[in-house]
Amino acid sequence: MHIPDGILPLPVTLGGYAVSVSIAWLCIRKIKQREDPREDIPKAALLTAAFFVASLIHIPIPPASVHLVLNGLLGALLGPFAFPAILIGLFFQAVMFGHGGLTTLGVNGIILGLPALAAYAIFHLRKGHSRTAGPRKTAVFGFLAAFTAICLSVLIFSMILFTNMPAHLSAEAERTAITALVLAHIPLALLEGTLTALLAVFLLRASPAILEGV
Repeated sequence: MHIPDGILPLPVTLGGYAVSVSIAWLCIRKIKQREDPREDIPKAALLTAAFFVASLIHIPIPPASVHLVLNGLLGALLGPFAFPAILIGLFFQAVMFGHGGLTTLGVNGIILGLPALAAYAIFHLRKGHSRTAGPRKTAVFGFLAAFTAICLSVLIFSMILFTNMPAHLSAEAERTAITALVLAHIPLALLEGTLTALLAVFLLRASPAILEGV
């Protein structure tokens, strides 16, 4: 779900940067309002590295292959840190691996970062009116957070490509390719939902302090 350079028109890429910078600024502002804004920096750094490496792990799902995204996991565990973390990960993926591009960095940040914030909101619902949540609720909301994040990313990605499809490309071929990509990400959404649920329950039992801020 990385859009490479040269696909989107200039106004869209500039708009992507404007929106991504604005969201990142709001997230950083939210972080600064915490009692200790630096407390979750080590956790954010670790999960940013995991997000960065995840693009190398490809899963063959005929007729295509997909790679782990982990934006739902980052959203569930990092909260407001997730969006800046994803932007940093996307930058290094573009520079070092050629995944995505620098001109489309803002747009790709929206595709993966906004669903991560949605995942944070969903995972936060597990507490309800109480301050804690048991393993069952943690697993259910962890699964929903990651599953929803992948589905939203695919939806945003498809909408951006459909509405900004280059004129020289075959519309029918592009629609077929995008449809195949969407279908290939359904098993990935289930997989990441399951992984996030299991990890969230593990952290709840092994180190519940990690989940206190989210």
